[in-house]
Amino acid sequence: MSLRAEAPPAAARIRRFSRAERWIHRMTALLMGICVATAACLYLPQLAELVGRRELVVRIHEWAGLALPVPVLAGLASRAFRRDLGRLNRFGPHDKVWLRSVLRRDHRPGSRPADKFNAGQKLYASWIAGATLVMLGTGLLMWFTGLTSLRWRTGATFVHDWLALTIGIVLAGHIGMALADPESRRALRTGSASQSWASQNHPLWRK
Repeated sequence: MSLRAEAPPAAARIRRFSRAERWIHRMTALLMGICVATAACLYLPQLAELVGRRELVVRIHEWAGLALPVPVLAGLASRAFRRDLGRLNRFGPHDKVWLRSVLRRDHRPGSRPADKFNAGQKLYASWIAGATLVMLGTGLLMWFTGLTSLRWRTGATFVHDWLALTIGIVLAGHIGMALADPESRRALRTGSASQSWASQNHPLWRK
């Protein structure tokens, strides 16, 4: 009889994201990060002086912004990605319960029912998609000055600048939420999540 202690079985893990979905998230995050970083260098005098080469920063910002929708558009070839887009676009009665629970700061077990994506993730995905399209449209008006009148370009600049600030704040909140949930980050990194985490945070998810 062996005296060696048997290792405890590894926690059961389930597939959460496909390789294509993880690639889409990483590339979108990279391009968004470049847009935010270059925007900060263009609008904050301290960073502008530190980095210099404003014309190059402007070009990097413009091309990263134009490329921002590309990972999502390319990802439409993935069946898993299209299926998850459908999940993100569907709101059910349980999503209202989840939102009410968050607003009331109710942390009781079972008070926040969620499918594969909770209501907060669905709202964030919808908002960031819409904001990206608005940023792309206003950015094009600012870039191609001959497209519209000065009045339109001035309005586009106003919307672009203030929406950029809002995106920065929302992204900071998104990153903060991710830092507070190691298992969620692991799922995006490896594609799988623990069964116990899924049962606790996404009890309505049917794998």
